[in-house]
Amino acid sequence: MTAQSDAQFTITRIFNAPRELVWQAWTESADAAEWWHPRGILIKDGSVSVDARPGGRYAYTMVNPADGSEYPTAGVYREVDPPRRLVFTWASPGDPDDTAPVITVDLRELDDDRTEMLFHVRGFPGAPGDENVYDGWDSAFDLLGEQLAARII
Repeated sequence: MTAQSDAQFTITRIFNAPRELVWQAWTESADAAEWWHPRGILIKDGSVSVDARPGGRYAYTMVNPADGSEYPTAGVYREVDPPRRLVFTWASPGDPDDTAPVITVDLRELDDDRTEMLFHVRGFPGAPGDENVYDGWDSAFDLLGEQLAARII
């Protein structure tokens, strides 16, 4: 994926979970494997790796069970400020990091152990109903909400 300089979108979600738990879902390989994909798509077993530190890398591969298509994704963490902020590139393996879209995840504590997540993609277009990147992430955040709810009960 090559970044398109002016393309961007933001998704905001509020989760009924403490910020530390949402942070863990973003930064632990086992947690990320449960939701780093839209509903109906799977994560290839053993493909998730997360090294959440500045300069660290992450990688995962999504698989469409209907036709076996694989979608490998990788990037580099540019900023890691636990449990508040992650900034990382978002690309296909082998793509140059300096031209990749950049994702920023800001987590804000709210009352009653809730967390507001601002998810911003710079360098790639997206809009509700696009049946592509925006809708894919939106669906993944539904799965994240379900994962978090199951851990709090």
